[in-house]
Amino acid sequence: MKKAVALLVSGILLSSCVSQKKFTELEELQQNTKNLLDSTTVKLNSCSEEKEAALAQLATLTEQNNFLRANNQDLINNIGNLTTLSKKGAENLEMSLESMKEKDIRIQRMQDAVTKKDSVTLALVTSLKGVLGNLSDEDIEINVDKGVVYVSISDKLLFRSGSYTVTQRAKEVLGKVATVVNDKPELEFMVEGHTDNVPIKISGVEDNWELSVKRATAVVRILEKDFGVNPARMTAAGRSYYLPVADNDTAANRAKNRRTRIVVLPKLDQFYDLIDKGMSAAQ
Repeated sequence: MKKAVALLVSGILLSSCVSQKKFTELEELQQNTKNLLDSTTVKLNSCSEEKEAALAQLATLTEQNNFLRANNQDLINNIGNLTTLSKKGAENLEMSLESMKEKDIRIQRMQDAVTKKDSVTLALVTSLKGVLGNLSDEDIEINVDKGVVYVSISDKLLFRSGSYTVTQRAKEVLGKVATVVNDKPELEFMVEGHTDNVPIKISGVEDNWELSVKRATAVVRILEKDFGVNPARMTAAGRSYYLPVADNDTAANRAKNRRTRIVVLPKLDQFYDLIDKGMSAAQ
């Protein structure tokens, strides 16, 4: 009996020892599993964070890609616009250059016309000085102002004092002038009568206005009747004392103001015809 009890106790003790060992192993297994779970949880959290970061980066890259796509299309459109603008710019530049060329031609033709007109003026002055050169400078002056030729003849050479009858000596001078103007039938001219400011006392003449007109008319009639100048080319004008060349304060200055002036009128229509002909020849 004692022997059986002893065996029973020994069996129980032996059984108790095996369970403790397993328990310990299970406990270690549990700990390892817990550690593995913790490690896996950490890695999972890390992967989640990396995933979130990757998703955010993907969103940013997607946004940038869309932006670049839009800009790329804008650039393509702008390049097309620039190409169109460049083409229009080239056309405008070509038109501008053509316009400048036409203006240069027009300017050149105008310069040619002016040169030709100046040549005619110079020839006229040379001819007048040639036929009138033996006269005193005090009696007759020939000058050019702004392309217009002026022949100024003193009162004492043309008329007696206070008269509008042309003297015989004056006819000689007017005959020389007529020779020149008849050689240039394309020219027109105006005969101007000028007086000083001293009131006149002549029967049948009201004032200096009328005297200046009568003197201009007398010269025109001599040129027409005695020397055959076409009257359609001439104009008679009276300027009285309103266009003096000197102050009427001395006898010498008043004598300068008493004069008859022949003004060769520029024919602007002929001048523009020269330009038009030049432009037509350039086309």
